[in-house]
Amino acid sequence: MPRTSTGEDVIVLETFLEPSAGTNPYMTQLARNMPDGVRILTFGWRRALLGRYDVLHIHFPELLLRGSTRPRTYAHRLLAVVLLLRCWLRRTAVVQTLHNHRPHEDRGPVERVLLRAIRARTDWWILINTVDAAPRPGRATTILHGHYRDWFAGCPRPPRSPGRLAYVGMIREYKNVPALLAVFSQVDDDSLSLVVAGQPRTDDLTSALSRAAARDGRVRLDLAYVDDDTLARTVSEAELVVLPYTEMRNSGAALLALSLDRPVLVPRGTENDALAAEVGEDWVLRYDGPLTREVITAAVDVVRRPRAADRPMLDGRDWKTAGHLHREAFRAALTRRRHRREDSTTR
Repeated sequence: MPRTSTGEDVIVLETFLEPSAGTNPYMTQLARNMPDGVRILTFGWRRALLGRYDVLHIHFPELLLRGSTRPRTYAHRLLAVVLLLRCWLRRTAVVQTLHNHRPHEDRGPVERVLLRAIRARTDWWILINTVDAAPRPGRATTILHGHYRDWFAGCPRPPRSPGRLAYVGMIREYKNVPALLAVFSQVDDDSLSLVVAGQPRTDDLTSALSRAAARDGRVRLDLAYVDDDTLARTVSEAELVVLPYTEMRNSGAALLALSLDRPVLVPRGTENDALAAEVGEDWVLRYDGPLTREVITAAVDVVRRPRAADRPMLDGRDWKTAGHLHREAFRAALTRRRHRREDSTTR
């Protein structure tokens, strides 16, 4: 077993902040389900630069480089450079979970250069689906994105509301929610309704959605941060959750809906095809090309038919297994970092 700063225990600094560890389901369940031999620290710049830890575990590297203002962004970028230098000097292993291949918003050439530097310094990768390829062969562990069944176990679960469609989650440009409202307005069926619950990323999105909803009385908007009870209630009341993303890889919203036993309508792609094969074809409905009213009405017809299973098959996504696999990934990264150190001292 690789040597660490505390004998056999691996101390891991996660790049999520303390509040995220209590409110973000992915981060919280990951931290809660780490097995013996791993000690998790949450992120702070002082701790990152001055603290003692064996592994830096990066989730969304672009978030390390961004601040709420331009001066804060400059400061975070400088601190990130110092952090990379610190990891190199202290020979700290760097593990990165590949949530996305690139940020959803491009913040310019400086950020792109820094992201390439972080990628180059990464010792080990964690892949959260079965179709992504490791950026460097032989240096990755596949750990499926865990489900949310346990997380929402205590939340209210009202019955389905006939004809109810829903979109849930953060609203960003690539998630194509204004297009969903535009297409839904073309569906000539007064028995259908649509609920959009989530916080828009920009004021322009808020305005666009508000204008579209004002033209269709079947649409209800909840454009704010949505707590767990509201999420569970909104999804449970839906016959179908519609996620019309223009680009879709690892969707937490899709897993959220499936964890609450509701089918999803998503664009066709290798990741969504693999998800459908895993959980059940009649739980992940896919469409080709742009979303249309015909796609929506056909999907509603499909979800009203009997399904092969009462629940999606999510057995391969339990968090205990994920915790053990993370421990092995951290150890693999430490082993690789140790071998690189030994190679450099024998040259």
